[in-house]
Amino acid sequence: MLIRIVAALAVLVSAVVHLWLWVDGVKDQGVVGGAFLVNAFAGVVIAILLVTWMHWIPLFLTAGFGLSTFGAFLISATVGLFGVNTGWSWYAWVAAIVEVLAVVLAVVAALREGYLSRPGSEHGGSVGVADLH
Repeated sequence: MLIRIVAALAVLVSAVVHLWLWVDGVKDQGVVGGAFLVNAFAGVVIAILLVTWMHWIPLFLTAGFGLSTFGAFLISATVGLFGVNTGWSWYAWVAAIVEVLAVVLAVVAALREGYLSRPGSEHGGSVGVADLH
């Protein structure tokens, strides 16, 4: 559970950074502004799910949140995203660190909780719908 709590905190930090940036002016940047607001809301929901629902879905959402958010930033920082180009400021570093941390923790939690192991043999076996908890 500790891993899930730390992952939830990482997701919340990313959500807060995106909400702060949205309030600070990103809201006026078209598609990216809306995406920042969705990111802030989704981060809060995912953090709550991580600590209240012991299932593989919140872990999957956490990894997807971290990968997509960090990926979008890397695109924006290199070639631009929907006409927005950004750089590596202090808040970008904070968000990047917690987003990568969220992905790593989601994978570690999924491994420890047995969601990434396959029943049947030591080399894996077929996984049916009933095996997905």
